[in-house]
Amino acid sequence: MMTPGGWWWLLFSATVTLIVAGLLWWAVWAYRRVRTRRALMARFSAISVDLLQDVLLPDGAGGWFHVDFLLALVQGLLVIDLRDRAGLIYGSEQMTEWTVMDRHKRSTFPNPLESLYDRLAVVKQLAGEGVLVQGRVVFTSKGHFPKGHPDLVVALERLADQFPARDPAATMSDRQAEVWAQIRAVASASPLKRR
Repeated sequence: MMTPGGWWWLLFSATVTLIVAGLLWWAVWAYRRVRTRRALMARFSAISVDLLQDVLLPDGAGGWFHVDFLLALVQGLLVIDLRDRAGLIYGSEQMTEWTVMDRHKRSTFPNPLESLYDRLAVVKQLAGEGVLVQGRVVFTSKGHFPKGHPDLVVALERLADQFPARDPAATMSDRQAEVWAQIRAVASASPLKRR
């Protein structure tokens, strides 16, 4: 038979064990998240001269658009709409909603190309003539497209195929550097950070 003090000790030990296990789980989760984030930033930095992350850009009509990443490439600007969807993804440029099959769970989300087109229009308006502006919806490795995907959609692992690593000695043209400085000046931190 256990004494009352023994029960308290057992309860205390179990509580401490659960707290330590919870803290350990949180530390592993945080470490993985930081490691994934660093790998993502390393991929983007390898192809760009400079970048903006989670910013609001003015649309010229009194509104603002959130942009996940805007990269200054040697040959222009690249708008990246980052998506982190797990499962098999089915979608096309014409579809209003795309479908995700994750194990036995089915869900839908709005076609991400529509918002990419809006973001591209905002950046093109800010950049003006003479600066190439491109855009991609980039999916992390959690999502897969078994039936293919539209041209402006790319897996993070395949981004370097479309935008190779830049030559470290390469720089932006004077016009592009001027445009980039203007965009940096009007960009503000976004409260809509997705990650």
